[in-house]
Amino acid sequence: MRWLFLLLLVLNVFYYIWHQQEAPLRAKDVTPLSLYRGSQQDIRLLSEATDATRDKGKPLQADSDCLYVGGFSRQDTQQAIERRLNGMDIKVQSLPKDSPEAGGFWVRVAPESRRLLDDSKLQNLSKEFNELKHKIMPCEGVAPVE
Repeated sequence: MRWLFLLLLVLNVFYYIWHQQEAPLRAKDVTPLSLYRGSQQDIRLLSEATDATRDKGKPLQADSDCLYVGGFSRQDTQQAIERRLNGMDIKVQSLPKDSPEAGGFWVRVAPESRRLLDDSKLQNLSKEFNELKHKIMPCEGVAPVE
């Protein structure tokens, strides 16, 4: 048994020396990630993008996006929010309640008045109107009220 152990030990040493004499493996060349990404140089959080656009003075969303305020179950609440926004010199347009998946009565804020309705004013309005929700959606998908 001792001879078998010594034989295996000698074979392992021989195998180790034989592998060391082979050409050493070269490190694989790795292409920098910046060459793969091209125009997308980094990943930014939405909050970072928001801060960057505010710092530059540019609007956060494109001109094709509109702000919708509402989600009310009753039309008199929608009319009250319209009066309140008109009192703040914000132009609004009421939208009809076409389908049940629309989620109630909504009001669209005109794009030129959208900058007047910032987050702090929306929070104050949501304290006054319990059901108040706001969404930013594309304008072209919504038919105008005539």
